[in-house]
Amino acid sequence: MLRALQASSQFKLRALTRDPDKHRNLAEEVVAADLNRPETLEAAFKAAHGVFLVTNFWEEGANELKQATAAVRAAKDADVKHFIWSTLPNVEAISRGKFHLPHFTGKAKIDQIVKEAGFANRTFVIAPFYYQNLLGPLAPQTQVDGSVGWALPLDPNVRCVHIGDITELGNIVAGAFAHPDEVGNGEYLPLVGDFMSFNEIVDTLNRQGHQFSFKQVPTEVFAASFPGAAEAAETFRYFEAYTYLGSDSYDRIALANQIAGWQPTGFSAWARMNFPALAA
Repeated sequence: MLRALQASSQFKLRALTRDPDKHRNLAEEVVAADLNRPETLEAAFKAAHGVFLVTNFWEEGANELKQATAAVRAAKDADVKHFIWSTLPNVEAISRGKFHLPHFTGKAKIDQIVKEAGFANRTFVIAPFYYQNLLGPLAPQTQVDGSVGWALPLDPNVRCVHIGDITELGNIVAGAFAHPDEVGNGEYLPLVGDFMSFNEIVDTLNRQGHQFSFKQVPTEVFAASFPGAAEAAETFRYFEAYTYLGSDSYDRIALANQIAGWQPTGFSAWARMNFPALAA
């Protein structure tokens, strides 16, 4: 994010961190701030033209609603002109209550707080399913038949995953700050490098020399397989029923790419550069 804004050369950057002494080289200014301590935000936002905010659902003890509300209030009190919030689709609204994904919907419910705050400009960016997930929490695993790949509660033929390189989200944020007249009226800008089925993901990797497998497993079997698996299973069920973004979002994706001034990296190109090659 900071690298993209620095590359634009249009802004003087102020990075907020709980421990400035450890991160002095992040930006021109590095300021102590903690979303869990609202009293630290007044000085952090003072004289700022714009604020980009993202919260971490997975951080132990985090209350995203409380954190974001405090940040919105502090930014408004500081007369911030452009507020950019990193949100996600409202799964409960999209599915009419069929699916419950707090890590998505919790962020979406903050959108209204941002809209009602009265900023001169407000923009919403949406991160995709990360390519990097396939090297981290969803890396291929050795299966019971000896193959290496994925066993997930997802129809691999359904194209439903809006996917991208999360390191490129900063290009959209920088573009939004640079073009408030075009996207400062509450527009939603998703980062999407590709829209794929899991079979297409596996086939892309295998064409590059891998030998990965995929097996669709029952939801109830997967949900009982490890701590947190039930929530993951619910996520995949939502993807299959409604897609990651909940709609095709073609116009929003096109606007995001236009504002960023570039086409996000496709999965094949990213995988060729980042996915571990097969051992000889």
